[in-house]
Amino acid sequence: MLLNIKHQTSYSYERPVNYGLQQLRLLPKTRTEQEVITWSTSVEGAKEELTFHDHHNNHVTMISVADGARQITITSQGQVRTSDTNGVIGEHSGFAPLWYFAEGTPLTRAGNLTRQLVKGMNAELPDELERMHALSKRVRDAVEWTVGETNVTTTGEQALGEGRGVCQDHAHIFCAGARTLGLSARYVSGYLATQEDEVHDAAHAWAEAYIAGLGWVGFDISNGISPDERYVRVATGRDYRDAAPVSGISFGDHGGEKLSVAIQVQQ
Repeated sequence: MLLNIKHQTSYSYERPVNYGLQQLRLLPKTRTEQEVITWSTSVEGAKEELTFHDHHNNHVTMISVADGARQITITSQGQVRTSDTNGVIGEHSGFAPLWYFAEGTPLTRAGNLTRQLVKGMNAELPDELERMHALSKRVRDAVEWTVGETNVTTTGEQALGEGRGVCQDHAHIFCAGARTLGLSARYVSGYLATQEDEVHDAAHAWAEAYIAGLGWVGFDISNGISPDERYVRVATGRDYRDAAPVSGISFGDHGGEKLSVAIQVQQ
C-alpha cells in the first residue's frame, strides 16, 4: 500500500519566546515492512541545528526556536510504501541491547494493578505469542478508550486504575505487563490510515514484544489487532518519552502555550 502522510504541529505563545530547543522524531523507519519513498520536514519560527540517530535507531532532528518567535510550525510529509507482515518486524537491531527493553521506566513501572492483570498468564499460556495476544485483550478490556482522561505524564498503572485512557496508555500498560511476564517490550509511535479524509489530532501508538523465533511483533491494543499495511512505524523506545514525535523545552516568560496537531494519512 502506498500512503501519503502529512503531519503538521503548531505552537503559539501569548508572548515572544526567548529561546527553545525541540527534538523531532518524524521520519519513518525504512525496514522490511515499509519503505520511505519521499520525505521532507520544514519548520517556521525555528531552524534546524543537527540530525542524528539515537540509541533506539530513531532519526532525530534538533531545532532551535528563533528569539522572539510567537509561533512555531513544523510540517512533515511524504510517501511510504507498506506491506502486511502480520505485525512481525523481525530480529532486534539498533544500539540499545535487547535486555534494556525488559526493564521498566517511570511511565511503565508495574504496580499491584499490573501484576494482578497478568497473574497466572505464564502458567496458563506457555506459548509467548498467544500470551501476548491475550495480554493485549486484557489491557483493552480493562481500560476503555476515552479521550481527555489522561495525558503524556500519566503512567500505565494510573491509567489502569482509572480504567480509561487512549492508545498511549494501552501501550504503556502492555509494556509493563509483558516485562512483568519476563519478555522485552517497547513503545511505538507512528501513523494509521483510517478513513480517507479523516484528520487526527495526535499520532497513533502501539507496542511490540520480542517473541522467541519471530523477533519483534506488534500489537495495537486499542484496535485489537496486529499492525498491517495501514500502519507506518516512526519511532520506538521503552515508553512515550523515547518515541515522542515532538518534545523539548522553552525559556522565558512567554505566557500560555497553545498546541495544534493535524495528521492526514491517505492511500
